[in-house]
Amino acid sequence: MIRPAGGIRLWAALIFVAVLIGGAAVALGNRHGPAPLLPRADKPDLLVVTSLPIIFADQFQLGGGSPALTAIERRYRVEPINVTNADSLKGKRLLLMAHPLAQLAEALVDLDRWVRGGGRLVLLADPKLDWPSDRPLGDRLRPPPSFADTGLLQHWRLTLYAPDKAGPTDRKVDGRVVALSSPGALSGACGLKRDGLLARCTIGRGKATIIADADFLRADSPDSDSLQFLLAELDRIERN
Repeated sequence: MIRPAGGIRLWAALIFVAVLIGGAAVALGNRHGPAPLLPRADKPDLLVVTSLPIIFADQFQLGGGSPALTAIERRYRVEPINVTNADSLKGKRLLLMAHPLAQLAEALVDLDRWVRGGGRLVLLADPKLDWPSDRPLGDRLRPPPSFADTGLLQHWRLTLYAPDKAGPTDRKVDGRVVALSSPGALSGACGLKRDGLLARCTIGRGKATIIADADFLRADSPDSDSLQFLLAELDRIERN
């Protein structure tokens, strides 16, 4: 059936109005901060070293089901590793170290060499972790109370400072409100952001972002600004 010309003009006008309304809605939504990063079909590999119960539950059982893991797995194929030695890093490009246990000197040498060769690292180095744990004090699997730096940051000409004030605090980073707890501060040769909360470094042919807090991974929703902040930083460093 052929529509009259007036009907065609009416439909065109309605479509035009709908496009305008949709554009306005997007613009208004963006005023409240960046939209959550969408899942990726082409998921790259992400190595993860962590002492936090985000992949395994606090009693070291698979399937911790944390919102952090849910958010990360939307965009990456997660591969947990225990040590940053050459064998674990070989053939990989992206690594998340989320408040890791202390690494052996040999593993730190391998990590430094891997980054300088083109690796991409996001390191959460918390000088005062407030994350609760059911494990007793002294348990080697309990997350350490502070980042166990054995010279890596100094080697990269960075200094990590303890927080001036303990307790929860929010900080806006790249348009997202990140829920921190007793965050520290960084100083040194790298590009610093948000009063030293994070440092973005170029190391040889590689990149490293160091963030002076890890408690923000305790977010209760995969779509929270705190976890979207982590995903955005992983995405940024992966693509640069």
